[in-house]
Amino acid sequence: MLRFAFSRLLVAIPTLFLVITAAFFLMRAAPGGPFDTERPLPPEIERNIRAAYDLDKPLLHQYTIYLSKVLRGDLGPSIKIQDFTVNDLIAQGAPASIQIGLSAIILAFVLGTLLGTLAALRHNSSADFSVMTLAMIGIVIPNFVMAPLLSLFFGVYLDWLPTSGWGDGGELQYRILPITALALPQIAYIARLTRGSMIETLNANYIRTARAKGLPERAVIIRHALKGALLPVVSYLGPAMAFVLTGSVVIETIFSIPGIGRYFINAALNRDYPLVMGVVIVFALFIITLNFLVDIAYGYLDPKLRTQHAKR
Repeated sequence: MLRFAFSRLLVAIPTLFLVITAAFFLMRAAPGGPFDTERPLPPEIERNIRAAYDLDKPLLHQYTIYLSKVLRGDLGPSIKIQDFTVNDLIAQGAPASIQIGLSAIILAFVLGTLLGTLAALRHNSSADFSVMTLAMIGIVIPNFVMAPLLSLFFGVYLDWLPTSGWGDGGELQYRILPITALALPQIAYIARLTRGSMIETLNANYIRTARAKGLPERAVIIRHALKGALLPVVSYLGPAMAFVLTGSVVIETIFSIPGIGRYFINAALNRDYPLVMGVVIVFALFIITLNFLVDIAYGYLDPKLRTQHAKR
């Protein structure tokens, strides 16, 4: 198992390097610059400002300087938000973004697995058709459409929940709508994956053997069938986390949540290069770490995968 985990870790390091490199050069290749929206500055003042942010140097030299700072954990100062470094801004916004993202993933995994299992156990019944209908609706309606609808219904019409803000540290009532809007598409995907995988697993020979031995149906489902049926779901959790994190940028903007997404959108529009790069690096680290944990979980659920790596 350690060998398997180490091999996955070796892949994560060059992946992060490629993400940083691609984001750096793509950001510089985009039209415009950080000072294009400002009123014209005297040439000598603009030269001094560009020199302060290393923007007066050749592009490759800027890249090497930035990479050396990143390796030391320094993401640089923000160009547009004065007196704040990128590290400071990310430290302020990361808790809200992480809470929303992780809560949405956990909610999607739990509800999606339960609904998919229920649909598989009631195959071709009204419960199965109902779950799959709801799943298709959740898939075809994106979260940036679902979020305003949830706000309109539960926040405006029923007045049950606040439609924006974070309260004093993110109370539960402020989290419900954004987490629900972020999790709904993933609940739908996971429910469909679980249903298909569970139906296939329930027809496997080892499940028939377990039932023939007289095991209770609950034990057959929980101890044997569910473990095998979760393999595709665990594989999907990696891309699902990426979708949730990118979707949280939009959700945070819609619900006015003080997370990283708010900084990312404003920084991208204003060409705040250090802040955009800092958010990209944090998101990449978060996704790579969660994908690493998913790979470990997959290796635990699938003994054949561990055996293959052990033989190498």
